Amino acid sequence: MRAEYDDRPETYAKLAGHFFTCFPQLEGVRFTHAWGGAIDTCSRFSAFFGTAHAGKVAYAAGYTGLGVGATRFGAEVMLDLLAGERTERTELEMVRRKPLPFPPEPFAWTGIALTKWSLARADAQAGRRNLWLRTMDRLGLGFDS
Repeated sequence: MRAEYDDRPETYAKLAGHFFTCFPQLEGVRFTHAWGGAIDTCSRFSAFFGTAHAGKVAYAAGYTGLGVGATRFGAEVMLDLLAGERTERTELEMVRRKPLPFPPEPFAWTGIALTKWSLARADAQAGRRNLWLRTMDRLGLGFDS
């Protein structure tokens, strides 16, 4: 990724436009801060956890842009993992199991395109999910998994 992609005023303007499309009653409110940069994601679209180096290092990945609100939870999970403790947190599936890896190209692009199309259709059809989205849900992939 090139550094100039991290801070693009035209991207912030586009996001603000989308925001005001969703919340027209807030027109006139101005954003005082903006952030840009890469985000981490995984096929489950939620964080996952683990340890490395014989349990001496804990990690969290895959926050998909939701890291700020979930960092305290993630820190508590990692502390439990480092302590070797079985807790309510460490028993969660998102801690016990890793997400499936993304497929290689061109399969990843095809899956993303089909998912975007399917999500747009679901939005237009009062949330009714098509076969592709229901299959993704059953496989533990996607936003409803």
